[in-house]
Amino acid sequence: MPYIEGSIGPYENAGVPSAGTSEVQTLTFGGTPTGGTFKLEFDGQETAAIAWNATNNTLRDNVDAALEALTNIGSGGVTTAVGTMTAGIGTLTITFAGNQAALAVNTITVANNSLAGTDPTLAVEETTAGVTASFRGAKKGALVSDTTNGVLYINTGTALAPTWTKVGTQS
Repeated sequence: MPYIEGSIGPYENAGVPSAGTSEVQTLTFGGTPTGGTFKLEFDGQETAAIAWNATNNTLRDNVDAALEALTNIGSGGVTTAVGTMTAGIGTLTITFAGNQAALAVNTITVANNSLAGTDPTLAVEETTAGVTASFRGAKKGALVSDTTNGVLYINTGTALAPTWTKVGTQS
């Protein structure tokens, strides 16, 4: 168990501390949607109805805004990008950021599919598993002592996405 002194450390860790990995999930639109709406759910909260659109960037923006409207994601909590999408069919990638950065999170689910068209489908899958950073929440400047190798690290990142940098020229 790490020793925590105040809010900036020092902490102890057996081995090099992990900077973590932000989760990436892929939302896939299949079939031939022509309109309608859908809802997504994350950790028990459901989005408002999201309008499908054949314009890729509009659909991307609709998904991003709906997810960020959830209180458990919040503004800046995801970055949504067009993947292999053509005319609103294909993939969007959702990368967790902000309060959800460098953290393992649950997979978004499809709460409702009210899309119109020929056999429209929606699916979400984890593309890159999130890995919770070591000492996530430690402020910039916090120190971690690697008790296995006798090396000192400092957080040069942020509290929610720490970057553990070796101090000085230690070996």
